[in-house]
Amino acid sequence: MWTLLAFVSALCLGFYDISKKIALRENKVVDVLTISVCVSSLFLSVPLILSRVCPEVMMDTHFYVPTLDLEAHCFTLLKSVIVLSSWIFAYISLKHLPISVVSPMQATRPMWTLVGALLIFHEHLNAFQWVGILLAVGSIFVFSFGKKSELRHPISTTNNHYYIALALAILLGACSGLYDKYLMRRYDHNAVQVYYTFYQAVMMLVVWVVMRRKTLAAERQSVTQIGVIVLISLFLIVSDNVYMLALRDPESKIAIVSTIRRGGAVIGFAYGLLFLREPDPWRKVVCMSGIIAGLVCLAFGSI
Repeated sequence: MWTLLAFVSALCLGFYDISKKIALRENKVVDVLTISVCVSSLFLSVPLILSRVCPEVMMDTHFYVPTLDLEAHCFTLLKSVIVLSSWIFAYISLKHLPISVVSPMQATRPMWTLVGALLIFHEHLNAFQWVGILLAVGSIFVFSFGKKSELRHPISTTNNHYYIALALAILLGACSGLYDKYLMRRYDHNAVQVYYTFYQAVMMLVVWVVMRRKTLAAERQSVTQIGVIVLISLFLIVSDNVYMLALRDPESKIAIVSTIRRGGAVIGFAYGLLFLREPDPWRKVVCMSGIIAGLVCLAFGSI
């Protein structure tokens, strides 16, 4: 069951990436992030309020949000800090470094999650699961490299700190995945998602005010494609919910769940080929085939 939930999460994450790609065409990153997180908080406030007003009714549903003690709130707040820190470092590095350098490095994140799963949680994988992870992660890694002519970007000593930011983004992203498994073994997934999103909204609003206070008055630009930004929130809510629910299963393995979620990139690949007419289609088709083959191996090995 947890494997099926991981695939549902990957599917939603793929459409989340497409919605984000569309929304970012005409809007600033900080605007899209802030609005999407705030909209998510509004959506999640509904089950929270209902759980407090009529708990007897909500307890019989999947959407009941139990209360958390102070310790649990502290752990949830830490998750929000880790995720937002990873986002900030990732955007800093992407702004100042070639994407042909950033993408291959970001593609190694599932491998670091795998290392952590083996060392911290002592997960054991069978042969099919190992083959599936290596196929999926390897295909994503190969896909992230452009043509050789696109990779000739000298590393200057003046931008070393941007490479440090990139390394921190990858490390924090892997830590977030491992931390999710720790949280799901201790707390209710609905409660963690609701309060984690609320804390994110508060922090993103602070970031938005700091980053946009000087430019907002001068530019007077309105945010467009609000409907697509709402879709970002919806897809992310569903993806995170079923992802956390999968990790609550005692038999689940974070190494497999995180790899399957990364496999949602197949949807983004297909969107880029079919609708955006992106270049180098055959390399992408080969990489998509490798990812799909890896996911099939993971599914078969987890039955």
